[in-house]
Amino acid sequence: MSTVELGLFAPSSITWKIHSDPAMLIGGIRALFQQALHPQAMAGVAEHSNFREDAWGRLQRTGDYVTVVTFGTPAEANELTARVRKIHAHLGLDDPKLLLWVHMAMVDSFLDVAIRSGLTLSEAERDQYVAEMVLFAQAVGIDEAIVPKTVSEMKKYFVDIAPELSASDDAKRAALFLTIPPLPTAVRFATPAAPAWASVAALAGAALPNWARSLYGWPTLPGQGLATDIAMIALRKSLLVLPFDGLLPPVLIEAKIRWGVDAA
Repeated sequence: MSTVELGLFAPSSITWKIHSDPAMLIGGIRALFQQALHPQAMAGVAEHSNFREDAWGRLQRTGDYVTVVTFGTPAEANELTARVRKIHAHLGLDDPKLLLWVHMAMVDSFLDVAIRSGLTLSEAERDQYVAEMVLFAQAVGIDEAIVPKTVSEMKKYFVDIAPELSASDDAKRAALFLTIPPLPTAVRFATPAAPAWASVAALAGAALPNWARSLYGWPTLPGQGLATDIAMIALRKSLLVLPFDGLLPPVLIEAKIRWGVDAA
């Protein structure tokens, strides 16, 4: 099998490095908090999806999408992204401006949380990640020409789009569902799932940039950023000492086998 057939991202890529790291547990949730802060994008989600009834399902589908595009074969990634583009077009959710917002909020969240959780990345590697993720943008139909390709371009993007952002009622409801998602009664009261999830979601919310927390009306206390970083580093270290590979999604395990990466 040629390199082209193995996957869109090689194990040597920064995308593989970040997306296979335990910090994604926090980064993925933060991305959803951040994405909800564009009223038009959030209105589309609220109108055309069953987020309120299926919060877990949306979280899982988002995670599956990132995992398949990153670690799946090109055929698997292309099949999934084509299906997503078709759904977006059918629901009228294919506005390039809104798609770009969702993409950039995701990239910013994944990168920022990874770094603050203790993953070592040089300035060049951070720029490389933003550039590599242009493939994700193109996969959902965004013109490469409008996608930021460096960290500095990404920062400028968030400055430029700031006047359009706010925490709508839909965004606040989504944030509540992310923090306290509906769970079966047996799971909520007979297992530690609810408090464990609430703790991770609260950490993801604390990891939002200050401007995002301000839009939600959440206070940012002195020293909170440092305390959040310490907590994220501690959580990542805890996850790294677990037999993490045993918890990996099948598509990543298969990718390691395809690429000849040690799965131990």
